Amino acid sequence: MQSKAAAVWRGGLNEGHGSLSGDNETFAGMPFTSNFRNQTSGTTNPEELLAAAHASCFSLTLSMILSGDEFAVGKIETEATVTLEKTPGGLAITRSHLIVHAIVPGASPERFVEAAKQAEKDCPISKLIQGGVTMEAHLLDIG
Repeated sequence: MQSKAAAVWRGGLNEGHGSLSGDNETFAGMPFTSNFRNQTSGTTNPEELLAAAHASCFSLTLSMILSGDEFAVGKIETEATVTLEKTPGGLAITRSHLIVHAIVPGASPERFVEAAKQAEKDCPISKLIQGGVTMEAHLLDIG
């Protein structure tokens, strides 16, 4: 499977602007800016897009693992915080921290954390980030 997206940037880093497009209409004309200036309403940046990709990919991977264990997943909510830092080699994404809260009827906290750790290893975006992923997993009570 392959997915494709394109970005068009016009202007310099500080005053420029860009737009995204993809294989479907979701990103059609979505504006983005550099992360070095204040975000304006309605725009995103590459780091935020990576965080969204990581959070969604992890949620799908965890759902697949739990469903494979015959659990009926009620809800998985994942937040990803991506860190962009200056390194000796230039700017780099150095880590992504995940916080996941889930409602999984019948799952013990131990089994949930085990599944979350497996999802962290199996998630394709986690593999892309290689070694810079940390996670907190919280099983929520339904009641």
